[in-house]
Amino acid sequence: MWLPNNMSIFKKIKSAIGGSKKEEKKEQKPKKEQKPKPKDEAIKEIKKPKAEIIKPIKPTVKKRASLDAYKILREPHISEKATDLSDKDKYIFKVFADTNKIQIKEAVSALYGVRVRDVRTIIIKSKSRKLRNVSGHKPGYKKAIVTLEKGQKIEILPH
Repeated sequence: MWLPNNMSIFKKIKSAIGGSKKEEKKEQKPKKEQKPKPKDEAIKEIKKPKAEIIKPIKPTVKKRASLDAYKILREPHISEKATDLSDKDKYIFKVFADTNKIQIKEAVSALYGVRVRDVRTIIIKSKSRKLRNVSGHKPGYKKAIVTLEKGQKIEILPH
């Protein structure tokens, strides 16, 4: 059986039966013509104030964020260098090894109520120690340096 170039056997059967259902639906429903808007309405749409178009973004804080913060942050890392960095709005925390920067940022902002600008992480490897004839090791940990927005402060140690 010979077929035209672009016609498959299924298309030929459909055309013999009487077309597909989609074509019938298109024929039944005529398209509605859109009326052009008057010039006054078009000008009003363009001149809408920006406050109506752009909605203000509300800060979203999860209710359980403060509970989850204790699963992310272990403790503040207190050292001489850490206290010097606190003058530059940078605070150091020991965190659990499986946390990422986004989780740390959310945990600090939820727990202390501050805006975090940047988070840097450092993995401190374990170190071997020897006392007399017994050898052991100090466990490693993950450390996060959290930079806050200007003017934001955290009270880690009460005075």
